[in-house]
Amino acid sequence: MDGLDEHLRGGHFVAPTLVKGVDNSEAIAQDEIFGPVAILIPFATDDEAIRLANDSPFGLAGAVMTDSFERGEAIARRVRTGAIGINGGMFYGADAPFGGFKNSGIGRQCGIEGFEQYLETKTLAARVPRRA
Repeated sequence: MDGLDEHLRGGHFVAPTLVKGVDNSEAIAQDEIFGPVAILIPFATDDEAIRLANDSPFGLAGAVMTDSFERGEAIARRVRTGAIGINGGMFYGADAPFGGFKNSGIGRQCGIEGFEQYLETKTLAARVPRRA
């Protein structure tokens, strides 16, 4: 495969790749691809971009790039992912819970939310008899 160092050839690796000309319903647009692969699907409005982003069984992380922070924040709040960066903002840190939505996982690591999953919480329910 062109663009890969010799020790990577023959493995399951690809060089950084931009894929365009696909429909959002195609497997390459719907699968959770980990690697230097980006899918380019044009959109006309913010609502359409959000619909495309949310039309996936996965929701680990995302990114919004814009020249308007307010617009980026409004979009980020509507995209259903466990974490999202705006204009290159980094969302991962020991104090920030990290984990996905939908088929990208349940639960969180890091932050208080990640710590709480190790606690054993007990619920007590009782019916106290009335006194005459």
